[in-house]
Amino acid sequence: MVHKKIAVAGHICVDLTPVFPPGEKGSVREALVPGRLLHMEGMDIHTGGVVSNTGLALKKLGASVELMGKVGKDELGRLVLEIMRSHGICRGITEDDSCTTSYTIALAIPGLDRIFLHNPGANDTYASEDIREEGLEDAALFHFGYPPLMRRMYENGGRELLRIFRRVKEKGIATSLDMAAVDADSDAGKADWREILKSVLPYVDFFMPSAEELLFMMDRERYDFLQKAADGGEILQVLEIDRDIRPLGEALIQMGAAVVLIKCGALGIYYRTASKERLKKAGKLFEETGQWENREGFEKSYKPERVLSGTGAGDTTIAAFLLAALKGRSLEQSLKVAAAAGASCVEALDALGGLKSFEELERKIRNGWEKNESGGVRP
Repeated sequence: MVHKKIAVAGHICVDLTPVFPPGEKGSVREALVPGRLLHMEGMDIHTGGVVSNTGLALKKLGASVELMGKVGKDELGRLVLEIMRSHGICRGITEDDSCTTSYTIALAIPGLDRIFLHNPGANDTYASEDIREEGLEDAALFHFGYPPLMRRMYENGGRELLRIFRRVKEKGIATSLDMAAVDADSDAGKADWREILKSVLPYVDFFMPSAEELLFMMDRERYDFLQKAADGGEILQVLEIDRDIRPLGEALIQMGAAVVLIKCGALGIYYRTASKERLKKAGKLFEETGQWENREGFEKSYKPERVLSGTGAGDTTIAAFLLAALKGRSLEQSLKVAAAAGASCVEALDALGGLKSFEELERKIRNGWEKNESGGVRP
């Protein structure tokens, strides 16, 4: 099973991350004051989005990967292709001269969650036709990410997203879906995400959104309440696992997902799995992996040596979890490797710089990597 590839499709962009000086801390209001001149320390330029972050993380972890992204025929598009070539996997990146390449400016102010300035570019035109048949050949698993940042994925009730997942499932390939933050004032913010998920999740074997994304999509009233309670900080500081997360995990299983992971940042990962009958619909993935059915719990995060940026942490967490599952690891071990990947990721400014190999992650876990016990799960 492990020798088979993982196809990673969906959003790709160029990430531009200005480097804030270490002493620059405080609230957003204090850091980003109109008219204030901030002295910065450089600019990190990397590819971003699920195709790059999760795809390249999987490759670094040792998986065979096929990438399926879309860029414009412009300077940023050429940069994306050059970076992908340097990793030896640019074949599946297509160019479209009618589009611009997507970019994101990530403001990673020390001590705060990131702020993103985003141009969707070619991602808004991405469709089922951009997923090549040869890219799906011999794939054990298909991972798609960031539909809220891709117009055709949420238009018309998510019809194109459903089309993609139906097409892949008809080939007997296990499927995985990741989301992205939704701007409430955007067209994506006006989409009925609960209905979109209700139609797509029966074809999704692994669904792995963040807590914030999921609350926005499934319980907007509670999301708005928590945002107000956080008073400019992170929702994760005020949410309650029993009150806010567990009911959503149950709802997603009822909608048809087989395995649900809800990423809760530095707190850890909530997980919920479906029945053995539903897991069997994930193709051959669970033939050699027992004890996954009807499970629920919370995996606390590991303590990183330092925290520079959360860029790509969720994507690398997903990459490690999917590869562990493909390798036949238990649910418990897959969750530990996923949490370990996320902790190693935040030690660098980009999505890959801090990521350790799969073997290194498992070795650190065996050697007693310390967990974040304090302030972790709030019941």
